[in-house]
Amino acid sequence: MNSQRLGILYAVLAYGIWGLFPIYWKLLDAVPATEILSHRVIWSGFLLLGIVTLQNRRQDLAKVFYAKQWLPLFGSASILAFNWGLYIYGVNSDRVVETSLGYFINPLVNVLLGVIILRERLFWGQWMAVILAGVGVGYSIFSVGQVPWIALGLAFSFGFYGLSRKSIPVPPLLGLTVETCLLTPVALIYLAWQDNQQFGGNAFITLLLIGCGVVTSVPLFCFSSAVQILQLSTMGFFQYIAPSLQLMLGVWLYREPFTKTNAIAFGCIWTALALYSGISLFNRKNESKSAE
Repeated sequence: MNSQRLGILYAVLAYGIWGLFPIYWKLLDAVPATEILSHRVIWSGFLLLGIVTLQNRRQDLAKVFYAKQWLPLFGSASILAFNWGLYIYGVNSDRVVETSLGYFINPLVNVLLGVIILRERLFWGQWMAVILAGVGVGYSIFSVGQVPWIALGLAFSFGFYGLSRKSIPVPPLLGLTVETCLLTPVALIYLAWQDNQQFGGNAFITLLLIGCGVVTSVPLFCFSSAVQILQLSTMGFFQYIAPSLQLMLGVWLYREPFTKTNAIAFGCIWTALALYSGISLFNRKNESKSAE
């Protein structure tokens, strides 16, 4: 499998698993979001350290710290922790539809970051797609009279996380391991400070909290692998998988309202995604023909 196809496979796996995340976090809705976040960090760290040890890559891990690459990774880890916590809060406060809106917006945030920071080029039709998505968000704010802060927070935090990981020359597995290791002391201190034994006797909840490491690390590893292979703007092409699944779960499984305002806002963003994706595909075909 060539690198481009491998990157696409990683992207589809990451976004597909993330799309089903609400089911898992809803099982933990009795636990405060900050405690779930702490467990995500701790158990992910243990899992990733175990994998690194089994692969005999401890020296490579040490080199990351020796070369002081942990400094930018601490920045990306902080962005990631914010994104994780906000998403858990959104799901368990019955705002799955709004979280899905955030991840529909995120591909176009990726495009903007790619253009502004990485100097990736856009055609005029792709610019129209970005503007149309902005119209959808603006209409939602105007109609409801409230900024969808969860959606925007998720979109921009994950966009900046992807950008930061793309610019850090550390392999995905090692990068994730360092990020979780840097966050683990903070998470342990928080749980010790909370000293909450409310769920200690519930074996099911305990297993779910431990399982946070697996359900967190697997898609994030796939994402980190994909973002180092594919262009940031290309990553936006696959992003629709996760929010589509989340939206269906929010409306059909959890019976959250989907209003006329939601329909118009989502319609603008879906149209923007279709326009951007169609133009990107057309341009790729033209470039392939020119190269022949």
